[in-house]
Amino acid sequence: MTVEKHDQNVTHHYTVHYPEHPERENDPHYVDFNHFRKETKDTAQCAIGLHRNDFSECDSEHPLELHHAHVEFSLQNGVDLKWLEKDYPGISDPEAVGAWVESGKNLEWLCLFHHRGHGGVHVAAASDYEAEKYVRGLIK
Repeated sequence: MTVEKHDQNVTHHYTVHYPEHPERENDPHYVDFNHFRKETKDTAQCAIGLHRNDFSECDSEHPLELHHAHVEFSLQNGVDLKWLEKDYPGISDPEAVGAWVESGKNLEWLCLFHHRGHGGVHVAAASDYEAEKYVRGLIK
């Protein structure tokens, strides 16, 4: 038996416990974020469009936005460095985490739709966002 094509509304509700963190403007590594932005903005492309080699579902009406791909700025003080070290060797120094968070190793360009839009990494469930890389028109 086959389930016919269908649309389904999905709602997620949960509480995120953000650790204490500085305001962006007071972050000594914010200069690194701005430097990366300045150096890469002229050739930047949405990471989802790049992955697909197809930008047809990207928002071309608005400027691209920089996304903290692995660790959000606001979460850096809550990172378990042993867990981060496993995937990113050399980052176990607590004094270096802030610089890494604002570096190119943790930043990627996204169009507004894939960043903060309803199909974006900050809105869609992780499994849906990942699937969106491969399923055309998954999130509308």
